[in-house]
Amino acid sequence: MEPITIHTLGRAERLKHRKLIDDLFKKGKSFVVPPYRLYYKNLGTPDAGKPSLQFGVGVSKRYFKKAADRNRIKRLTREAYRTQCHHLKSLVEMKNIRLVLFFIYTGKELPGQQQCREAIDQGLEKLSRTLSPNK
Repeated sequence: MEPITIHTLGRAERLKHRKLIDDLFKKGKSFVVPPYRLYYKNLGTPDAGKPSLQFGVGVSKRYFKKAADRNRIKRLTREAYRTQCHHLKSLVEMKNIRLVLFFIYTGKELPGQQQCREAIDQGLEKLSRTLSPNK
């Protein structure tokens, strides 16, 4: 019988500090995987007690005036990330780095769950290739 793996997105793994987010946007790198723009930054070796991978998500008020629509997009994005980030987590822990990433939804229409999953999967795959250039 296979062990059950639990994919959670804990409180410590969420990117919430304003200074860290501002620094990520100013000094981090980014690329586009429609309908998302992914910002990421390597912070060096992880500190004791802090997670090695932190994640955040944002949706513009410009195209989605209703908070319910913005919250739905963020919820779908977090769910897609939560279920697919285990490969990236293992890569970050293997390389012994601390990585922060932030997804910004840049589309103009409400996405479906499948569209979010595919885009997040492509973004995480591209980020994994960027972090391990030897493949």
